[in-house]
Amino acid sequence: MTGFDTYCVSTPAEQHLKRRFYKQKNYALESRSRIWRKGLGMRKNRIRVKWESGKPVICGWLSSNSAYTAELAGHAGFDCVNIDLQHGMTGFESAQLMLHALSATPATPIVRVPSVEATLMMKVLDAGSYGIICPMVEDKETAKTFVAATRYPPLGNRSFGPARGLLYGGPDYFKDADETIVRLAMIETAEGLEQIDAVSSVQGLDGVFIGPNDLALSLGYDPSPDPTEPPVVKAIKDILQSAKSHGRHAGIFCPSGVVAQRRIEEGFDFVVPNSDVNLLKKTMKEEIAAIGEW
Repeated sequence: MTGFDTYCVSTPAEQHLKRRFYKQKNYALESRSRIWRKGLGMRKNRIRVKWESGKPVICGWLSSNSAYTAELAGHAGFDCVNIDLQHGMTGFESAQLMLHALSATPATPIVRVPSVEATLMMKVLDAGSYGIICPMVEDKETAKTFVAATRYPPLGNRSFGPARGLLYGGPDYFKDADETIVRLAMIETAEGLEQIDAVSSVQGLDGVFIGPNDLALSLGYDPSPDPTEPPVVKAIKDILQSAKSHGRHAGIFCPSGVVAQRRIEEGFDFVVPNSDVNLLKKTMKEEIAAIGEW
């Protein structure tokens, strides 16, 4: 009996969580049993598995610098877990340990890099990341540079040296990596909004990911993870429509699971229901409030 089984599972929500946990656990064990049998393909990317089945991806977001938190998130039921190297309180060395922790969970590990710098993108892929979210993509050339850094020649210019990626992905890594890794370009500025059709047309790009806070700022409004100003609402809708018209996936950061559900209903198929640190802070405040004043 696992530690998960020791909890009393009684409510429908708890029962759903347990079913999701074991479904992902079985998927991970099956995938793990295949990776060292050459010829059976690289370890599957759960993001692509969900998309291919027509289902949205639920992504965890790590802003903290903790392998322990990464492991917890990986077992929480997320399809994938993102390590944030742009605004998160972590660097490459810590991210490598977090990737190690995630590899023992059902969740697929991905990384948001701080910029379109090719060297760092190649390094996180070599460390075992199965996807990259690239911020501040504002034109077609930047999107092409991003995609090229994540693909081996002749499709791109990624240098070969997947040290830990080979351990995580298996002996068919080189053959399957280009098709397995997921690439999302962040659209979060007025310039990116203006060039969204050009960005979405880039071959090899899987989709776009909206940063609503920066997008609102760029359009002259206060940052918000769920903007209500009509111009920002329209911009989000336009980005979504452009991505879909080019056959791309569309993702967005959300302040809660409730908002994430609404975004899925709008057509987004990659949602983040807030970050680990924001959820931790929210829960702590709620528990303190429940105690009341003494």
